[in-house]
Amino acid sequence: MKGYPRLSETFIAQEILALEGRGLDLEIWSLRHPTERAVHPMNKKIRARVTYLPEYLYEEPLRVLKGACWSLGRKGFGATIKAFWRDLKRDFTANRVRRLGQAFVMARELPADVKHLHVHYLHTPASVVRYAALLTGRTWSFSAHAKDIWTTPDWEKSEKMREALWGVTCTIHGVEHLQALSTPDRMTLAYHGLDLSRFPAPPESRPARDGANPMDPIRIVSVGRAVAKKGYGDLIQALAALPSDLHWRFAHVGGGELLASLKKQAQQAGIADRVAFLGSKAQPDIIALLREADLFVLPSKKAASGDRDGLPNVIMEAASQGLAIIATDFAGIPEFIRDGVEGRLVPPGDWEALSNALNLLAREPHARKSLGDAAFSRLRSDFSMEGGIDMLETRFRALVGHQQTKPEPV
Repeated sequence: MKGYPRLSETFIAQEILALEGRGLDLEIWSLRHPTERAVHPMNKKIRARVTYLPEYLYEEPLRVLKGACWSLGRKGFGATIKAFWRDLKRDFTANRVRRLGQAFVMARELPADVKHLHVHYLHTPASVVRYAALLTGRTWSFSAHAKDIWTTPDWEKSEKMREALWGVTCTIHGVEHLQALSTPDRMTLAYHGLDLSRFPAPPESRPARDGANPMDPIRIVSVGRAVAKKGYGDLIQALAALPSDLHWRFAHVGGGELLASLKKQAQQAGIADRVAFLGSKAQPDIIALLREADLFVLPSKKAASGDRDGLPNVIMEAASQGLAIIATDFAGIPEFIRDGVEGRLVPPGDWEALSNALNLLAREPHARKSLGDAAFSRLRSDFSMEGGIDMLETRFRALVGHQQTKPEPV
């Protein structure tokens, strides 16, 4: 994977932990060291050994040189260099060279008993795994998610899918897009789902706040990286446009490149005293915040780069706490939230519609409870983790010849 561990990738940690619990032997290879101080409790339970490849080749030149020399003698070296050269001609960047160097290191250092490679994300991590698989003759597969689907060139996705045994992705929209670039049987829909055993039951009740009391304002929360595709600039505009008789507070959890500009936007809009940017938080802190909130908001949209969300796990995490949700009718979100049933959906990029939805739902505690209850019910019945893990376990066991064993408690 690209980086491990990462707080924003609880869905990957959940998958690894569940597969370990079913008796599969795993190793983790990461292109980057962690950049966050906090570590999710799930990552602390994962037993797999972690190996970090050199993020920049000049940082570990001897390791890269050993990998290159070893690779020269491999049967797959010629095919690897041909694939690399085709890639480099179409994308003449240092990034391409870096991925080849990382693949040399990975191919040399992979233990002999590693039989199959599986990569999360179809962009740069899959380039490394593809080259390493060509060098060593191993099979490989992938999980595609969001940015890697929508910002990777079609030629690159198509070629990688042609060489991989199979792939999975987490939204119908993503499956349809990738199937159009390959044969339909290469791609399978696999929702991440949630392991509800890791979450407390929703609160039995919430205060019936309606925004009328300045001493007890409506509590609005969002969790997500401060990047363009999350639409937080629209949310700041929507909050600033709320009527003066509605009393509210907003808390945002997450890091990201746009944090400074969002803080400035809130300051210029005159709402900085009601907006808190809390930075990255570990899962227990996020759950505590969700349990105390009245509304969860995620205004996702398509970024100028083409990047977009899949089905954000934070939507399901909010549902796990019976929290009313306002989001955009975009990407994979409507596959889980149906407007007026499990939440309220507004058009992406429409801050006025978002502001109106916030205003109306903030004043209706009974409607919030109905939507939150429905979201939790849908999560429990249709979006559990087990279906996706069952499919992955079956495929991995078929590849490595393991017999199914009784799952271990996690």
